[in-house]
Amino acid sequence: MGKNLFRKSVLLGSGTAILSTMQVMAQEEAAATSNEAMVIEEVIVSARRRKETIQETPIAMTALSSGMIEAKGALNLGDLQGAAPNLLITNQNSGAASANLSIRGLTFADVEKSFEPTVAVVVDGVFIGTSTGQFFDFFDIEQIEVLRGPQGTLFGRNTIGGVINITRSKPTFEFGGKAEVSYGKFNTLATRAVVNVPLVDDTLAAKAFYFHNESDGYYRHGITGERVGASNNDNFGIVFAYRNNENFDANLTLEKQVQEFDPVNSNITNTSELFCLFIPADQCNRNTTTDLYTVFNDPAVSEYSSPAGTLEMNLEVGGITLTSVTGYRESDEFQTQDFDASTSDLYYTSRVQEFRQFSQELRGAGSITDSLDYVVGGYFYDHKYDFVQDTRLFGGPAPQQVTTGKSKSLAFFGDFNWVITDEVRLSFGGRWTQDKKSNYNSVGDVQFPLAEKTFNKFTPKVGVDYRPTDNLMVYASWSRGYRSGGFSGRGQTLFSSTTPYEPEIVDSYEIGLKSDFFDRRLIVNLAAFYSDYKDLQQNTTIPLEGGTANETIVSNVGSATVKGFEADVTWVPVENLTIRASLGLLDSEFDGFITQAPDGLGVLQTYDYSANELIYNPDITASVTADYVIPTDFGEIQANVSYRYIDEYDQQISLGPTTVAGDGTIIVNGNDPRVRSDKQGLLDASLTARIDMGESTAKVTVYGRNLTDDRGPNAAFTVAGLWSFASAREPRTFGVTVGFEF
Repeated sequence: MGKNLFRKSVLLGSGTAILSTMQVMAQEEAAATSNEAMVIEEVIVSARRRKETIQETPIAMTALSSGMIEAKGALNLGDLQGAAPNLLITNQNSGAASANLSIRGLTFADVEKSFEPTVAVVVDGVFIGTSTGQFFDFFDIEQIEVLRGPQGTLFGRNTIGGVINITRSKPTFEFGGKAEVSYGKFNTLATRAVVNVPLVDDTLAAKAFYFHNESDGYYRHGITGERVGASNNDNFGIVFAYRNNENFDANLTLEKQVQEFDPVNSNITNTSELFCLFIPADQCNRNTTTDLYTVFNDPAVSEYSSPAGTLEMNLEVGGITLTSVTGYRESDEFQTQDFDASTSDLYYTSRVQEFRQFSQELRGAGSITDSLDYVVGGYFYDHKYDFVQDTRLFGGPAPQQVTTGKSKSLAFFGDFNWVITDEVRLSFGGRWTQDKKSNYNSVGDVQFPLAEKTFNKFTPKVGVDYRPTDNLMVYASWSRGYRSGGFSGRGQTLFSSTTPYEPEIVDSYEIGLKSDFFDRRLIVNLAAFYSDYKDLQQNTTIPLEGGTANETIVSNVGSATVKGFEADVTWVPVENLTIRASLGLLDSEFDGFITQAPDGLGVLQTYDYSANELIYNPDITASVTADYVIPTDFGEIQANVSYRYIDEYDQQISLGPTTVAGDGTIIVNGNDPRVRSDKQGLLDASLTARIDMGESTAKVTVYGRNLTDDRGPNAAFTVAGLWSFASAREPRTFGVTVGFEF
């Protein structure tokens, strides 16, 4: 989308919204009182570590309740794609339960443990330190909040793009539970159960859960014709809840996720790349749509085991709420993968990774005066990972790579609300963070020295909101986001292993409007933002001397700006019908992206990528969902239909067409077309019958996802002129779910 079109769209949308708001407000007083069943329920959120309604919260966010998630038929984090403006979620097939997340065009798609995510996934108050494990199961969810823009003041480290805040249900202190079985296309089977048990009356309770998902996969092997891409996932655990009915409660969660899957890659290598000389002709120059679903990989396996524990404690004392959140998570991974994605044995890896993270957050919340409240606290995070990779290159062994990385983070934060008048409120706060990173690795017999560095940053936030009426709020804010520097864990030379990349910073400016009309039958929330991105951290894959080996490293390559507009609308036009719609517009560009890398002969070259598109930055994301409930003599029938549109976007900074400037600089005029995801129009639908059985409820759901069978790439990657590979997004699928709740 061009700048002029973007500006016109924002101005037109804003002007129309303001005019409509004035008209609706004028009509509202004359409107008759609507039926209570048509009132949109107030959603209580914890986006600012306070309990407040979403309409009172002066940040851009989308909240999804358990009922909304269930109506969508959402199975995991990926099913949120399109549920909020400017939100992208794709599955990363190079790591177990891994997600590529982008909010407002800010992303970092990598599974290595030396890099922290740009978008944070926070589960029950605990930040997940890597993209592995973020692709979360959605059966036992109380609420999900998608917070757009930097959230570093209150949500821990490296939330430069935003936060997906997931809250799971707590023990109910009453006996009960629910279970369901789903079966669908590709021999997909899911069984899930939750049981609540009171242990000591109104004092101690437990909740046990078990989730299982398996599938044969939606790929076919081009030689054997067999279905490949299978997966088998189990997630189980127990939660203990204690409360003394006065001023203290605690929840202890012990859980484990175990996953096995068949890693597959689709071959998109073409004749401009070296590997096309060595693989069968029919496996080169394939398209990036329907061909992606036929693969030629050698067999591979991924095994993942991740136990975790979370302890949250809350104490009310002297008008102050004290909260402690302790989190521990570890993961053990073994994965082989045929990255050349052909029947020729050219590049095959075996990767072993061990990861441990521990975090501790302490915070207090209360009021200093009737007009001034606060949340203050401290945060500690520690992780260590060990990584071993063996590579088979052209049928023979390449030098083994071994890496140990460590990270320690300490932070202190404060967030304040000052009610200046009944209509005006000032919000302000900040966070001081210190990150210590180290990297120690070897390649073959070469041991590189230990590299260490400490990074410090203060990130403030300030905002003001104005509420002229009970159903209208406008706000403006500025916040600074910070993502720590570090070391490239995959570095294979002395320079790339020991030279740190610096932190990246984003200054985000936002204005917004939150409003509701017709006695809360219509909610319209709007936001416009401008993000100034400095010292951009970017993955770059470069050849090593000799031309048949490469390394992917992170470096600070320049700056970028991202502008956008967002709309969230909920409308109940008639009783039992709810319509939700969202719109996200993005306009992004690099302000400078200069990097240097050796060519295949080891000669240092300067590359200018400034004309390339930022990755995971579609110009338009939009969705509309209609949810209709029909009361019946036996219970109810619920129909849900949603359409999601995602504009085309690139998935890797890569070498597209090039020209050479007079000084020898190689000007890159765009990314490789093969890493571009085409426009997507995804149609989903479900029909659910709920049957009342006294104190219990049974349900039957028939669902379909991607009913238009929109096919294309889920992820794509080119490797320094050597070869390219991709994965495919889920084609049309359908199934049935039978459940029981008591």
